[in-house]
Amino acid sequence: GDRTVGITEKPKPEFLEALRREFGFTPPDEPGCDVVEAIKRMRDGGGKVFVAMGGNFLSAVSDTRVAAAALRNTDLTVHVSIKLNRSHLVTGKTALILPCLGRTEIDAQAGGEQFVSTENSMGVVEQSRGRLTPASPHLLSEPAIVTGMAQAVLGERTTVQWAALIADYDRIRIHIERVIPGFENYNERVRKPGGFYLPNKPRQGEFSTPLGKAQFSADPLRLLAVAPSHLVMMTIRTHDQFNTTVYGLDDRYRGIHGKRRVILMNAADLAAAGLNAGQAVDITSHFRGETRTVRRFLTVEYDIPRGCCATYFPEANPLIPLESIAAESGTPTSKWVEISVLPHSEAMLHEKRAIAAEPASSH
Repeated sequence: GDRTVGITEKPKPEFLEALRREFGFTPPDEPGCDVVEAIKRMRDGGGKVFVAMGGNFLSAVSDTRVAAAALRNTDLTVHVSIKLNRSHLVTGKTALILPCLGRTEIDAQAGGEQFVSTENSMGVVEQSRGRLTPASPHLLSEPAIVTGMAQAVLGERTTVQWAALIADYDRIRIHIERVIPGFENYNERVRKPGGFYLPNKPRQGEFSTPLGKAQFSADPLRLLAVAPSHLVMMTIRTHDQFNTTVYGLDDRYRGIHGKRRVILMNAADLAAAGLNAGQAVDITSHFRGETRTVRRFLTVEYDIPRGCCATYFPEANPLIPLESIAAESGTPTSKWVEISVLPHSEAMLHEKRAIAAEPASSH
């Protein structure tokens, strides 16, 4: 996992000190940007270069239209990718796509065939070795691309032997072992069948509390009200989906087939809004006087609590305001968005009337 090895916008002092000892430089100690803050920086002109290691950034983040405008405001966008996606079409003034080896492909370097390690949801680290012939002899691995960037940018200012790291990934793991707790004897343990567990005190029956036991707390819930006739929307995923990659249009969990631009609503909420199941609607989110709209979603009658509704991720991401985030984590409020729903044709008519009523200077 990336955060396991220190990839976070707020690195801990002990991690920075370990980096300093291992590589002989002073890492910056000021906080970086989380995803939402990064979009704001690019939007406002403070972020000029965007580099993505895989993923589909534009589709995954909240407030899709704002994020797209932010990316277009950069000088350079770079995507290290194994397949094309929507993010590659929304670029800065200059754009690069760097194709790389996938983890299923053989990664042959100067020191022979290499493997990388992965961390699963259970905190187990194990090796991942490609078995397929690469799609092209010109493909580089992700580590080779990163070290190539480092060599080009740092030149003689670095003491790291980048070429040696790429020749043998074991050398990378030795550095990780020296910097990150829990990776002792990394190369030996990762080669064992099933890999190894990262340290986890609760799994071992230990808790870092005064009593040495788990402690539970309860926080009072704040009632969040919405305007009359409005609903609270959450975004969800289907069975045939991994992050933004959609493998099929059937949601076996919920009995929906052949479509994804849908809104799941309680039968009573459908009736109160004068809507029928299967009707085309436009959905508008409401946040601090701002509105965002997506069009031509189909209503689905579903057993969901009254006043709540659900849409799919990432199709409904344009409705989630960039500024609407959790106070501490900065995570977008994808599970709590105030929305209203109107029939598609009626919503279009409302918008045309609103535009016609505006002064000409504000168009």
